Amino acid sequence: MKFGVHIPQIGRKAGPEAVRRGARQAEDLGFDSIWVNDHLAIPHDAPYPPSKSFYEPLITLTWAAAATSRVKLGTSVLVLPLRIPAHLAKELATLDLLSEGRLILGIGVGWMEGEFDAMGVPFDDRGARTDDIINILRACWTEDPIIYEPKIVTAALEGIRTLPQPGRKIPIWVGGVSAPARRRAIALGDGWHGTRVPVEEVSAMTVELRAARGPEFPLTMRVFWDPFEDDHDMIKATTQAYAEAGIDGMIMEPRQRNLDDWLRAVEALWTLMRPWRG
Repeated sequence: MKFGVHIPQIGRKAGPEAVRRGARQAEDLGFDSIWVNDHLAIPHDAPYPPSKSFYEPLITLTWAAAATSRVKLGTSVLVLPLRIPAHLAKELATLDLLSEGRLILGIGVGWMEGEFDAMGVPFDDRGARTDDIINILRACWTEDPIIYEPKIVTAALEGIRTLPQPGRKIPIWVGGVSAPARRRAIALGDGWHGTRVPVEEVSAMTVELRAARGPEFPLTMRVFWDPFEDDHDMIKATTQAYAEAGIDGMIMEPRQRNLDDWLRAVEALWTLMRPWRG
């Protein structure tokens, strides 16, 4: 099993030195990947997330990339329908090139309607818009000039060149546990990225995904575990259950709000996970 960890990008612990320290620590410990979350505009009265302060994910990953040389760089997850596709394709290609091919694009359709309102993006068609943007990204990265005609997004892309192209297939992991999200992963994804799925429910999902896409299709799970607050036996038992269900990668995010406590929590999580390290 492979393991990733979020870097301190959210709340009062975040900052330039925090991102550097978190990224370097993860690489030095042996984590396979580091990850960032995404919210662009959060209503002041939204009950979740608890912190409204998020460093922009792609700039944060670029900063982390400059501090590391090995770990993969992932988004968990980028709210895809909020982005301008050609602009995003350029940002992602640049990040992948500058990091020498380390990007993993985790994507989701989003769930916070007020965020869509703030960004001027329709909420109700976010699923179809996400599908269209996935296709646009791949067209920007592989077609020169572009021949793909968008279905939902209003963009005149025919004949446009978006260079430089990344030179490889940037993996797109589709996030979400709903049936539509899993169908999207099967149809358009290069992997699946679930979040906090109960262990008694995950096997049915992994069987479905494996049957459709085969053994090489990454199946990953994001968890919000904290070794200073959660029972260690629970963490180990759940990890084993996920592994037996076919999950081959886990992305962890502690709940500590102070930077030093966060870094200690990451180190403790690594110690707990090492028996499952492939």
